[in-house]
This record gives sequence, C-alpha cells and structure tokens, in this order.
Amino acid sequence: MTAIRHTLQRDVFLPNDERLIGFVHVTKTGKKKKVSFLCATVTTDVPAQVSVHKVKKVDKDTYKKRQSWNLAELREVDGKDSCIDIPDFDLHFDKCYKWIASNPAEKNSFIETLWKLTQRYLKQLKKPDFVNINESLLEEFTPVGDQSRVQHAEDDLGTGDDYQVLAAREEADLERMMAECEFAIGNAEAFVERLANDLSVLDGANIHSIIESQQEVARLMHVLDESLLEVNKLENNLDEYDRMLEGVRVHMEIMEQKDSMIQIQSQNHSKLIDQLRNIIGQLDMPHHYKMAIIDSDLGTPKGILDCTDATQCLQEKMEAEIHPGLNKLRAIIDQKDLLTNLQEKFAQRLAIHLNNIFVQQGSMTGDNLAYQSGRLALPKHHNFHRDLIPYPELMQWLKKADYTSFKLLSRNYTKSLHKLYSHEISEFFEHAKQALISKTKSTLDPKKFGFGGRGQLQGSTGDLSKSGSKSKGQEFHGSEAELTDRQRFDMVFTQVLNEVAPMCQAEQDFCAKFFGLGSDTDYVQSASSSRHAEHGSNPGGKDFVMEELMGTIDSTPGKQKKEDKKATILPNNEMREVMADLFQTLEPELKNFIAFAERVDNFFSVYMLVRIGYQVMASPNKQSSSYLRMVLANCLIEVKRNFDKYIDGIVTSIRETKMSRKSKCGILPFVKEFEWFAEQAETVFKGSDRRGDLDKAYSKLIQAQFSAIHKIALDHQKTPSDVVIFENFHHLHGTLSRLKITCLEAERKEAKQKYNDHLQAYIRVSLGRPMDKLNQFFEGIQVLVSQGVKEEEVGYQMAFNKQELRKVIREYPGKEVRRGLDNLYRKMEKTLCEEENLMQVSWHLMQEEFIRQYKHFEDLINRCYPGANVTLEFKVEDVLQFFSEIAQSH
Repeated sequence: MTAIRHTLQRDVFLPNDERLIGFVHVTKTGKKKKVSFLCATVTTDVPAQVSVHKVKKVDKDTYKKRQSWNLAELREVDGKDSCIDIPDFDLHFDKCYKWIASNPAEKNSFIETLWKLTQRYLKQLKKPDFVNINESLLEEFTPVGDQSRVQHAEDDLGTGDDYQVLAAREEADLERMMAECEFAIGNAEAFVERLANDLSVLDGANIHSIIESQQEVARLMHVLDESLLEVNKLENNLDEYDRMLEGVRVHMEIMEQKDSMIQIQSQNHSKLIDQLRNIIGQLDMPHHYKMAIIDSDLGTPKGILDCTDATQCLQEKMEAEIHPGLNKLRAIIDQKDLLTNLQEKFAQRLAIHLNNIFVQQGSMTGDNLAYQSGRLALPKHHNFHRDLIPYPELMQWLKKADYTSFKLLSRNYTKSLHKLYSHEISEFFEHAKQALISKTKSTLDPKKFGFGGRGQLQGSTGDLSKSGSKSKGQEFHGSEAELTDRQRFDMVFTQVLNEVAPMCQAEQDFCAKFFGLGSDTDYVQSASSSRHAEHGSNPGGKDFVMEELMGTIDSTPGKQKKEDKKATILPNNEMREVMADLFQTLEPELKNFIAFAERVDNFFSVYMLVRIGYQVMASPNKQSSSYLRMVLANCLIEVKRNFDKYIDGIVTSIRETKMSRKSKCGILPFVKEFEWFAEQAETVFKGSDRRGDLDKAYSKLIQAQFSAIHKIALDHQKTPSDVVIFENFHHLHGTLSRLKITCLEAERKEAKQKYNDHLQAYIRVSLGRPMDKLNQFFEGIQVLVSQGVKEEEVGYQMAFNKQELRKVIREYPGKEVRRGLDNLYRKMEKTLCEEENLMQVSWHLMQEEFIRQYKHFEDLINRCYPGANVTLEFKVEDVLQFFSEIAQSH
C-alpha cells in the first residue's frame, strides 16, 4: 500500500501540485470487476482545494485520472450499515456512485479521511451527510487557531512528511549525555548550567592546544630550512655529474649506430643463406635419383620402383615455385636445363620400353579360345594387364612431362592390342554362330556354356505341338524342335553377353588406371529419341544412341516415368577413343551376329531385346563397362527395330489370314499361335525392364485378332458367324485369364463379353428350327398386340383364331419336338469345334432358352385365349427329358 501511495503521489498528483491525503481500492457494483482507486487530495496553493479523483491503472506502474469531483459537490456519504463492517458504500455527487472497497478497513479509513476534510475545509459551505456509518469514525473535529495547531491538524490528516530521523551516532551521543544528566528531564536549568560549564572547559582545552601547536610549527620551520640547504648541495652535485656525462652520451650514441648496422648485416646474411638453401632444396636432385633415371632397369620390380620415386622427385623439382627475379640467375638456368635433359631422356627411354611390351603383347595372336573344352569363352588378358600394372605412376608422370609421347604411346597400345582383340572377337562370334546352329548334345549343355542367372530360360513352356506354319518368321512358331532351338539360342546369346561384358570391363578398368583416364563423365539426359528411330532417323552418334535408349526404356503401365530420370553415365572422351580403337570389331561382329540370329528365327529378337536391355540398364557396379553399354545400346536399337518388324509382320499375317470356306472354321490359327507367343514371351520377359515393349506388342496383336475374327466370321460360309466369334473369343479369354497379362485386362473382359453375346445370339437363332411354324404363329400374335389389338381380341382374328392355334399345336406333338431337337443337336455337333468343348455348354443354354420360350407361349395362350382350354401337347418335364436323352445318346 505504501508503494502504491508513493507512486500515485509522485506520478499523478505531484505534477499538479496536489497532496494525496487518502485512497481506497474500489470496484463498481453490477459490472465487470475493474479495479480503480478513489483518492482524496488537497492542493498546495492558498486557498486549498479539496478534490476526490477516480484513478485507473493504464499500463504497468502507470496510473491516470479518469474522473474528478470537488469535495464541495459531495452531498452524501452512505456507509450502508453502521453495525456490520461491509465493503459497500455510496457517494452522492451529481448522481449516486456505488462502490465496493477491497476490504472494510480501507473503506472506513477513506470515509474517516473524507469526514476530516469536510470538517476542516467546508466551514462556510454546506457539509455532506454521513449516514449509516459507525459513530466512532465521526469524532468531533476541533478548529485550529494558530500555526502550531494547524500543523498538528495536518499531521492528523497524514501530511507530516518533513520529519528527519536522527543518525545513529547522534542518537548514541544524545542518550549518553542524557544518561550522565538524569536530572535534565526534571531540572532544565541545572542541565543548561551543566552544559555551559562543559563548554567552558572545552574552550580552555582548545586554547592550550593552539598555543602548543605554535611551538611545534616553529620547530618544523627550522627543520625545513635545514632541509633546503641540503637540497641545494645535492643539486650542485647533480649538475657536476651532468657535465661529466655529456661526453659519455655522445660516445654511446656512436656505438649504438654501429651495433644496429652489425645486426642488419647479420640478418641479411641469414636471409641469404636461407634463400640459397631453399633454392638448392627445390632444384638440387639427389645423386641416387639421377642414377636411377639414367641406369635403372625398367624390366625389374626394383628398377620400376626406383624410377617411380625418382620421377616423383624430378617432377617436384620441375614444378618448384621460384621467384621470377631468381630465374635469371645463371646457376638456376643451368640447373633447370639439367633437370629438363634428365626428363627428356627418361621419357624417351620409358616410351621405348613400354612400346616394346605393347608390340610383344599384340603379336600373341595364337588360338587362345577355349573351344576345345566345349565351352564358349573369350580368353582372359590378366597376364597382359599384370605385366603392365607396375607402370601406371610412370605413365602419369609421362603424361605431365611429355604429353606428346604419352599420346603416341596410347595410340601404339591400341594399335597393337586391336589386332589381338579383333582376332579373338571374330573367332568368338564365329564359334557362337556354330554353337547356335549345332544340333549336337554337347552344345545344349548349359553347364558347358556357363549358363545361369537371369539369362536362363525359366520354366517349361509345355507342349507346343499346336504350331502354325513357318512363313519366313512372320508367323508364330511352336513345334518342340523349334523350342529347343530357341532354348539353345538363349543360352548361346546369354553366354556371349556374359563373356563380352567382363572382357570390356576389365580392359576399361585397366585403361582407366594405366593411362590415368579419370572418372570425368558426360551426362546425357533422358529424351524420347526413340521417335527418331520410328521416323527413320539415322542414329548419328553415341549421344543419340543413349537418348533413343532412354526414350524407349521402361514404358510399363503403372510405373511413373520420371522426367528427371538419372542421367546415363558415359565414359569421358579419351576413354571412348581408347575403347573404340581397341574394340573396333566388337560392334560390327555383334550386329552381324544379331542379323544372323534374326535370319535363323525372327522370334530370337524377343530374347535379344530382353537380354541386351538388361545389360544396358545394369547398374555401374555390374559387369558391364560404360563403353560396352554404348555398343549394346546401338545393338538394342537394331534389335528393337527387328522386334517391331517381327510384330508388324505377325499383325500383317493375321490381317491376311484366309480360311477355307468348305470346311468347318473352328479355332483360327493365329488365335492358337498367340497363345503360344504369349506363353513364351511371358517367360522371357519375366522381371525385365523392357516389359513396356511387350505390352505394346500385345496391344497390336490383340487388336489385330479382334478385327480378323469378325472379318473371317462374316466371310465364312460353312460356319455361322456367331459360332466363329464366340468360339475364338472363348479361347482368347481362356488364354488371357490363365496368363494374367495386366495390360490386356480390358481386352480380356471384352473377349468374355463378346463370347457371351454371340453365344446367346447363336442360341436364339438356332432354337427356332425345331418348332418353326409355332414360333412364326406366336410372333404374329406379338405383332398384332404391338399394333394395338387387345390381347383378348386376338382370338377373333381369322388367321389367329382358336382353330388355327390348335392346328399349329397339333403339328408339334412330343415326338416331333424330340425329333426336331435331335436334328438341332446333330447340326450343332457339325457346327461347333471339338477343341473348345462348348457343346455341352451350348446344349444347356439351348435347354434354358427352349423352356423360357415354352413358358412364354403358355403365357400368351392364357392371355390371348382365356377359357379356350388350349395347351401345348408336351410339358416342361417332357422337354427336360428330351434334352437329357439326346445328350446321353450322343
């Protein structure tokens, strides 16, 4: 409370020359409990003005007046209850203000303050009424007549704020003095006399102290005079010393200058020695390194190691950073010439030595292929690489020291090894062709081919004796002998890729290490360049190859094709040149082998598309070098074109299929052949990234078959078109359901729908033949009803009266109906083929349709001839018996 009172006085009322007399925390009744303060203040000027203010807290520690009233405006103070202390009270100014104090004590204190203020400052004015207030708070106020009593009255109101408290020392002295003079309280005159005596004693003591101090001052002055005399003597001595030292200072300055020059000279000598040592350390080559470069044997491991260390040292000396100003010194020029001479001589000696090794390796063109063991394999060049593997560091030094010799040596390596690789690759592919067309048992042994893994043909393709004719590869092939040939081709082709890939990878890794061809890579972004191939564009370069490859990769439905597909990593230009020079015959031989295989059997393109596609898209850590992937990418485009040509040829063959009109049609040849093709293709493409190509081929083939089936059904005279359609679509639906080809799910449903629709159509058309006249009679009744004739009036028509109805019914007794159904069964047997086993299904549907018509006829008779007592001469039970007996008899 004291802190709040002090804050209100300082911040709110002091700037307006007002003094805070009393205040109370209040809230208004009947509203939100917002706390405010009612403050009673008095101005400091004369005459004083007494006011009541409503103050609210605006911000933290910030208060502001909201409303003010002059005390003279106060009409009544209502305490609400004079007996019980409650916080409620009312102030009546221009209107009644109801307040609730924070506690009754504060309320009573504030009302008491208001009472005293009114009694003092409202003498001549009408004073407010104080009602419902405890009388103890309203004490009689005595008027004041002099200044002391006014001050006492102000103290009563809480204004005595100028009293200063005694200090602790003062209070202690006062208590001590009063303790010594206990009678001071009772006898003030004696106390004053005591104080006067003490003062006289103190004055006398002070006078004696002053006199003694004058004697001491005289003695002090005498001592000071003597001190001044001694100081003068000392100053004279110092002046004499200064005159003596003037000559010494001059000599010391001269010596200091000479010492500074000596230090500068010593520092220069030290820097010169350090510079000379640095230059010698940078340019001087140890003697044993010089001898290693000149005389070491490059054919021994020790000589190679010594030369490697020596060339590294030489390279450091050649690349030493010398200040440009020192390069003109004769000694440095001579030393650099010496180092250059050593470098040139060793570069020449190293180039000659390595070139001899290259020539020797290139001349080893003996028959190293491992055909004698019956296994198709390329020879390994581990021995060649092992002979050259100690030299990579020397080659890197040569590349920096003499780039011309390095490039010449690289060309000599590729020129020498090209002959060896060309001979081995040509022989390898020639034996691969022989293994492809060989019928011997040994060539079919997968173990001798090293065949396995992803390249292996998985599962059994089953009995494919239902084969079509072979017309230059443009139709499906499915005989058991041909299947064996395809298995043989898959094994041979997979083995070819499995042999070529490690060879290229090993050579590329060796060249990268030996020639220092870094891992700098070019990136070719994915593009739909396969469209160029479809439009007949000529693939002009490696980049185009990879663009076309990436444009045709992974078009499988359901896989989201990323536009920012990972860039294909290609070898850098130097590596491309080296690998292209070494394996000039690889791509032509591989394309030649692909063309040869395509001539043997067009279906081989299916195997090649999958196997090459896997090698091309294999991750870099697989055995597939970057250069080989480029070669295979070129071949993959050729294979993809062959595959598309193969599929287009099949589509053309389907469209041109013609069946004999004199014999029963049955299952069309291309429908059977599609079943075989799908079985084989699903096996080959299982898990392949080229699934999109197969899905596109499926789409072309199935659409061509749908169109051809309808066309042949319309043209065939022997077999009803509905029979041709529902039998062939039933076969197609069975094939698609069994193989579960995802991309043909819509076509599978369409095939089932066509099968059901045309089977029902065939049943409806065929069923009218056993009771033809009866069918015609009731069709005539339906025509009359549709024209507006009432059903009960049909019997009055001349052509449809009761007699005509009985006449038609009599023509179809039970025996006649059975005979007609038996003839219908025989005709169905001649029409339907035995391959699909649809006879029983069709006969059951025929039975259901016949019974439905029977019930329809009876319903028409009951509606159109009511009360005529006319019924068919056979019952539903008879019909069921007829159908059962006919089926069992056949």
